[in-house]
Amino acid sequence: MPEVWLIIGLGNPGRTYASTRHNIGFRVIDRLSRVLSIPLEKKKFFATWGKGTWENQAVILAKPQTFMNVSGEAVRGLVNFFRIGREKIIVIHDDIDLGFAYIRVREKGGDGGHRGIKSIIDALESKEFTRVRIGISRPGQKGDEKEYVLGAFDEEQKQLLPVLIDTAGEAVATIISEGVAIAMNRFNRRKAIQ
Repeated sequence: MPEVWLIIGLGNPGRTYASTRHNIGFRVIDRLSRVLSIPLEKKKFFATWGKGTWENQAVILAKPQTFMNVSGEAVRGLVNFFRIGREKIIVIHDDIDLGFAYIRVREKGGDGGHRGIKSIIDALESKEFTRVRIGISRPGQKGDEKEYVLGAFDEEQKQLLPVLIDTAGEAVATIISEGVAIAMNRFNRRKAIQ
């Protein structure tokens, strides 16, 4: 079986959460699904996913259908079934510690307080997977984090989202075709939207 890349976007399932800040990972996967003509038709392993080719590599695009805090269940199911190495996993997620429209590629590390990432680390018993972190910035008032991440982007941000989502997709493509180090150098030094 050829090696497969697993590209996971994090979010919460259901229409209630579709346009929230916390679901930007889902939105990147939806965009990649359309651009790459990889329909997300399969429903198994607690995820909605599709398999296809990108950058001459076999890829699986996936959106866990558990809630964010237990995303690891879906990731573990896909990883075990397809025998995917940790170095072939890319997780796309929101990050309140980054300013809006910044993207950071990270090769490995802790969860940074993100419960979806914590769940994946726990499920895989490893921190060795690549992340594409998308900055959503912090709320103005401290202590409003949960309400903030489950809220919608403001009107100005909504105008910029298509470019930000496309840039996150470009970061994933760079990881696959050129490697994590080059992706970090290319995307970590600048704001995705100038």
